[in-house]
Amino acid sequence: MALLLTEEQTMLRDSARSFMSDHAPVAQLRALRDSQDALGYSPQVWAQFAEMGFTGVLVPETQGGLGLGFVEAGVVMEEIGRNLTASPFLASGIVAVTALRHSGDAAQQAEWLPRLVSGERLATLAIDEQAKHQPERISVSARRDSSGWQLDGHKTFVIDGHVADLLIVVARTAPTGITLFGVPRDAQGVSVEAVTLVDSRIAARVSFNSVRVSDASVIGPVDGAEAALKAALDAGRACAAAEMVGIADAVFSQTTEYLKARKQFGKFIGEFQALQHRAAALYFDIELARAATLGALQALDQDPSSASRAVSVAKARAGTSATLAVQEGVQMHGGMGMTDAFDIGLYMKRVRTLQEYLGDSHYHGELLARGRGY
Repeated sequence: MALLLTEEQTMLRDSARSFMSDHAPVAQLRALRDSQDALGYSPQVWAQFAEMGFTGVLVPETQGGLGLGFVEAGVVMEEIGRNLTASPFLASGIVAVTALRHSGDAAQQAEWLPRLVSGERLATLAIDEQAKHQPERISVSARRDSSGWQLDGHKTFVIDGHVADLLIVVARTAPTGITLFGVPRDAQGVSVEAVTLVDSRIAARVSFNSVRVSDASVIGPVDGAEAALKAALDAGRACAAAEMVGIADAVFSQTTEYLKARKQFGKFIGEFQALQHRAAALYFDIELARAATLGALQALDQDPSSASRAVSVAKARAGTSATLAVQEGVQMHGGMGMTDAFDIGLYMKRVRTLQEYLGDSHYHGELLARGRGY
């Protein structure tokens, strides 16, 4: 398949770009940060986001969604990145929705998917327990007894965990088996600590102290959550890559405009050949990331069971390209690039968080190397 958007996908991109720039630009993130907003996003904008149908991109029409695919979800995420829009869409509308669609039973999907589409409810995946992403090391335990299940342990870096109504918890139920549980955030024994991240977004540390849930809370097969977890992680990684492509593209545009406007020694600095070479190299680097990301999203739509390698390529490539973009942006803006008056620093902080989310470039590079036998 050609690495190009269709006419319908281009229309969706234009709609998302217009909405984000009008209703949720970088200025809104600054306002949320400066007011130390406890939610970390605007409920009013989120309601409008839902009215536009963006929350239901991955949800079937029978459940109130648009019934589209991951390419379309990535298109929306790229515009979110371009505007640094503070939104629960990645955690709730992509990762959690994918887990529920993959392994949720009919009752769970009927209960949650329409509410996630409407924006009245939020969900998130609780997986990481270490300082770095290590999905193979799950120590939160779930023990079965005559009345259901008891969960104990801790999760960290739970994106939007402080506002999510449903926590999709990855728990160990056997020495080599893991299971997904849908746990209400306000369940007895659940303790949530909101943590403001470097990019001013909010994640949560979540503790489970003898939390009781019933069999109805189990999402998918007991001891067999690997496939659902893989699907959710691949979805989150590819769409996080799309957000980083949006960030890189926005930073590149702002930097090239600065090169055309800033004068030094009586000349526009964009006339200096050294800066032209750096800008050209950055452009090609970003286009490589864009192609890798679109390829991963297409692979998820065509055959998600075999898309993990393409997803890791995209997450690694987009991470390094976005990091290069923000570093070059700061450099080419000079000392002013380090000040809060310019947006480059905000983009840099967001890239740093997205790099860590579901595995950074080094993590995915190692995954790819191991997959090839190195």
